Amino acid sequence: MNRHSRFTRLLVAYSAGVSLVALPACSTAQTAAPSSSTATAQSISAAEKAEGAKAHPQLLAEFGGAETGPQASYVEGIGKNISVQSGLSNARGDFTVTLLNSSVNNAFAIPGGYVYTTRQLVALMNNEAELAGVLGHEVGHVAARHAAKRQSQATRNSILGVLGSVLSGVLLGNSQIGQVLQRGLLQGSQLLTLQYSRNQELEADRLGITYLKRAGYDPRAMSTVLRSLAAQNALDARLMGTQNQVPAWASTHPDPASRVTTALNYAGANSTGLTNRDTFLSRISGLTYGDDPRQGIVEGRNFTHPDLRLAFQSPNGFYMLNGTRAVTISGQSGKGQFTTAAYNGDLDAYVRAAFAGLTEANQPQINPGSISRTTVNGIPAAYATSRVNNGSSQVDVTVFAYQFDATHAYHFVTITQAGSANVFSSMYSSMRRISANEASAVRPRKLSVITASAGDTVNSLANRMAYTDAKLDRFLVLNGLTASSRIVAGQKIKLVTY
Repeated sequence: MNRHSRFTRLLVAYSAGVSLVALPACSTAQTAAPSSSTATAQSISAAEKAEGAKAHPQLLAEFGGAETGPQASYVEGIGKNISVQSGLSNARGDFTVTLLNSSVNNAFAIPGGYVYTTRQLVALMNNEAELAGVLGHEVGHVAARHAAKRQSQATRNSILGVLGSVLSGVLLGNSQIGQVLQRGLLQGSQLLTLQYSRNQELEADRLGITYLKRAGYDPRAMSTVLRSLAAQNALDARLMGTQNQVPAWASTHPDPASRVTTALNYAGANSTGLTNRDTFLSRISGLTYGDDPRQGIVEGRNFTHPDLRLAFQSPNGFYMLNGTRAVTISGQSGKGQFTTAAYNGDLDAYVRAAFAGLTEANQPQINPGSISRTTVNGIPAAYATSRVNNGSSQVDVTVFAYQFDATHAYHFVTITQAGSANVFSSMYSSMRRISANEASAVRPRKLSVITASAGDTVNSLANRMAYTDAKLDRFLVLNGLTASSRIVAGQKIKLVTY
């Protein structure tokens, strides 16, 4: 993969698939065939397999691709073990379980036996039972046919339609621009999967707990992983500022905090079973944590891409989500994304093509009018703003493009209420080239599992976290600990290091 292929056009569908090798079970948990009580779960149909196979490569493209190596193989084995407890199939080979190279906390499944979790969510977990519980929860959504129950007529026969259509009216209504930007401005890793209702989430929790029991795991793991996810969400909100946190519509699994007690009650507070904590921690050590530098790094308001040798800063009060094909920028007063497209040396034509790409088939094209030229920190740039009807109101859509060399250009596309396009002016003017030294200074973070020594405390270990802010908070959430927790010599602990 060349250095520019991480930023391909948003509207181009990927066609290359990823094959996963079936591996032997990696857990001592039981893999007995599901009991007859799973008979209500419909088997995977040929049509679902076909739809899943069609969606799979496109989902991989949206979520950073599939991780490979021992961590991915381990997650795959656990996922297949828990998936067969659902009654969808007794054959482990009927399930494709993928560890995604994504820095968001997410997991999902689609019909056809396809199950996914991100490396970031796996890093938040503290034992194998939690991993099995999360994957079992996602398989539970499929077994209960939750996606089918939330499909509209227009998307009933398309898995990808289900994944995207729920977003089209959230911010922008069902107007022309809203329909297009569901694939654009709202794109970005975790924003592409279906948001389920509270009742569906609770049902999937119960099914996941049932699968845990059948597989011999401690069913209380569903409650503990929900608690960790709730703590991570709260920490993210504090770090972003309460006005800048990812809104509820951006979460595919909202409100985990309210489900903790319910899940524990269903599992049974005195339940027992396997957790395989030390095995799990040893097997996931070394995972990339946070953004992959090959896709660029978000640090607060700053985005830096060492391979593309560029950097920019979002406006104050906005947050960024780094996706595979675009960086999404969101705030109360506007939405935007940064991406690229094919470039032939004509920057004006590039801007017009970017506007044309925002237009649905059989719809009038957005006319950018005249294109303005400027330079930004020595980089040739071109931009235009067009006012577009958006239901009963109007919005301003801006494309701001930069020529980095004869064959490569990059651009922002933003949307604001009419008359407010200048909210992104500081971001446009912040674009700059970075030096080779600055690029080489960008280092990936990774998850390191260490064995605590005598005298280690939560504070001493937290000081080893590879962050300049909130080291203790990040450490406690990562390990499911509290400030009063005691560290015992020989205990396995997760750290984020360079």
